[in-house]
Amino acid sequence: MVDPKSTLLTDRQVEVLVLRERGHTQREVADRLGTTDSNISAIERAAETNVEKARQTLELVRTLRAPTQFTVPAGTDFEGLVDAVYDHGDDAGIKIDYCRPELYAHLYGVLEAETAENRLDVPVTVGLTAEGDVNVFTES
Repeated sequence: MVDPKSTLLTDRQVEVLVLRERGHTQREVADRLGTTDSNISAIERAAETNVEKARQTLELVRTLRAPTQFTVPAGTDFEGLVDAVYDHGDDAGIKIDYCRPELYAHLYGVLEAETAENRLDVPVTVGLTAEGDVNVFTES
C-alpha cells in the first residue's frame, strides 16, 4: 500500500477510504475506529476535497507543461472551443489526437460543470501536448 505521507491525504482519511472501498458502512467504520458515523462522513468529505485539489493541481501542471497554451474566454460556445483547439494545433504544427466528435465529447466531459447552455461559464486554459493530447484547466 502507498504511504499516506506521500499523498495529500491524512493517515485517518486513507484508513477510512480503504475500509469504505472494502464495502464497510459508515457505521461499521465508525464502530471499528471508535468514533461516530457523522465523523466518518466528515473525514470522507475532507478526503474527497483533497483528492479534487490533487486532480486540479495535476491538470494545472499538465496544462502549464504543454508546449502550446491558450485561454478561451467565458461565453465561448463548444463549437468555438473545438475550433480554437484545432486552430492552435494547426498553428503549432500539432496533430490533435481526437476527431471532432471525440474532441467535443472530451472537452464537454471535462468542462460540464463549468458550462451552461453549451457555453463556458468561466475562462478556460487549454494546453496542447506535442503528442496531440488536450489538457484543460479552470480555476473553479
